[in-house]
Amino acid sequence: MPEVRTWQLTAGAAVAGLALAAGAVAAAGPWDTGQRKAEREWAAARSIAGGAHHEDPGPKRPAPAPSAPGVLASLGAPTTKAAAGQTTPADLARVLAPLLGDPGLGTARTASVIDVATGKQLYGKGAADPMTPASTTKIATSTAALSALGPDHRIPTTVVASKDGQELTLVGGGDATLETAGLRTLADRTARALRERGVTTVRLAYDTSLYKGPGLHPIGPNRNIAPVSALMVGEGRLDERTTGAADRSGDPAGDAARAFGRLLDERGINSAGAPAPGRPAAGAKPVAKVLSAPLSALVERALTDSDNDIAEALARQTALATGEEASFAGAERAVTRQLTGLKLPLTGARFADGSGLSREDRLSAGLLTALLARAADPAHPELRPVLTGLPVAGFSGTLQARYTETSPGTGLVRAKTGTLTGVNTLAGTVVAPDGRLLAFAFLAGNTPSREGAQPALDRLAAALAS
Repeated sequence: MPEVRTWQLTAGAAVAGLALAAGAVAAAGPWDTGQRKAEREWAAARSIAGGAHHEDPGPKRPAPAPSAPGVLASLGAPTTKAAAGQTTPADLARVLAPLLGDPGLGTARTASVIDVATGKQLYGKGAADPMTPASTTKIATSTAALSALGPDHRIPTTVVASKDGQELTLVGGGDATLETAGLRTLADRTARALRERGVTTVRLAYDTSLYKGPGLHPIGPNRNIAPVSALMVGEGRLDERTTGAADRSGDPAGDAARAFGRLLDERGINSAGAPAPGRPAAGAKPVAKVLSAPLSALVERALTDSDNDIAEALARQTALATGEEASFAGAERAVTRQLTGLKLPLTGARFADGSGLSREDRLSAGLLTALLARAADPAHPELRPVLTGLPVAGFSGTLQARYTETSPGTGLVRAKTGTLTGVNTLAGTVVAPDGRLLAFAFLAGNTPSREGAQPALDRLAAALAS
């Protein structure tokens, strides 16, 4: 990786969201769909220009802002440690090796820590060994999607009508983030277009043919993911929750079409019978469309909340963008090809799915740190949402409750978590006391319990900040 000058390192760290002061906010984007709204408000509240703190972070939810001066000091003016010399690989080994030996990490443990600016490995233990990565797979999926489609890409959901307007088809484009509000907007636009043509009764079909192969994830029905479909609303959730596990519909596309039919009825467009699967009529043309948020926002949400449905959609969108079949197998080929093009160390890697729910996935700690370094590379600004989407220790997403107020990693560690039974992983970035931006990955297998493994992983990451 080419050498990065001091100003580039500073900018890269700011882009990664590691500096939460108001001056860094403008450079730290993207802030799409409010994914970083809370950080922005904290930055404003702590700026010298004033601002207001509008909400109590609550118990066990420490705010990272007090740590920000330390981050900025490290980046802008060397600390005493940095003045004496950078942290050496030997220093890191003395600190990390005992922590990596924690019995909570099970019998299979690998690690990689690199200097993002130079790509130099500062610490490694089995860094090239493929391991089951769990949800840290989403880092690879997100990188592939952004490289194939770009951060501004939006996923459409479309309604097409026959020449006489009486045969209507709801066409899924693969937007896993489509919600009822978006479906309502689509119904508004469709009803208006049909009324202009004098049409008040339609036969409604729905088309999910964009995706191929089995929709059910190989793990089977699971509360962590809906059947993978090109058409769904609210990720097929059967309750009001928007993140985490929830009961899921077995037919998310059919549910979406039936909901759309009811919305048309409310707008004076009557459906003749229940909607059925089907393709658009010959010569059908679009009459209405809604678009997802930009891909940058989808990536941030997938990483921050560890959203499996979005991750699988990202994998299939990558397949479509590269001419592959939009299936589990096609997505694996597409993701592999995109990452190969980024010159990443893929020996032994496997992407059996996009979410990391599959135990067939294989990534090495070295690959994960290489992915994070590539996302920080000034030559690849399109990949920056991989960094801005990482949860912040003690503050957001899946790391919100995992760091205490007194932990040196709180507010400074940004990392993607991974959890399966017997598998616990953590990969992300942190600014070290000597001012360098580090990327790290710690993977543990055969772990006895999540309760033992997660604190051990958090201590490893926090050690890099202290």
